[in-house]
Amino acid sequence: MPDLASVPSVPSVLFVCVHNAGRSQMAAAFLTHLAADRVQVRSAGSAPADTVNPAVVAAMAESGIDISAEIPKVLTVDAVRSSDVVITMGCGDTCPVFPGKRYLDWQLPDPAGQGVAAVRPIRDEIERRVRDLLAELTQTT
Repeated sequence: MPDLASVPSVPSVLFVCVHNAGRSQMAAAFLTHLAADRVQVRSAGSAPADTVNPAVVAAMAESGIDISAEIPKVLTVDAVRSSDVVITMGCGDTCPVFPGKRYLDWQLPDPAGQGVAAVRPIRDEIERRVRDLLAELTQTT
C-alpha cells in the first residue's frame, strides 16, 4: 500500500462570481487549459445564469479554448470547503469562509451585456492573473 504522505496533493481552485457566466468561466477555462492535471479547477456562482455569456464563449474561442459546452453552476458550501484557493471575481459575492483556505478577490469588469471587443481586455487580464496564480501554485507544490 502506498504511503499517503508521499503522494503529492494537487491544489484546488474555485472561481466564484454571481452568474458564473463570464469571469469565473474564463478563469476556470484558462487554468484548466494551462495546468492540465496539476490543479483541480471549479467555478460557480451564487445566482447562476442559464447559459455562459455568448461574447465570453467567442472571446475564449479566439484564444483557442472552447467553453461552449460549459453550464453555469451553483455555489455550494462543499465546493468552498474542498478548495484550497477561492477567488471571487470582484462582484461583492458572499462566500462561505473556512479556516485554512486562501481567499482572493480579483476586481474585474463584468462582461455581462458586453460585446466581444469589450470582453477581450477582461479575458486577457484574467489570463495574466491565472498564469501568475499557476506559477505560484506549481512552485509551492
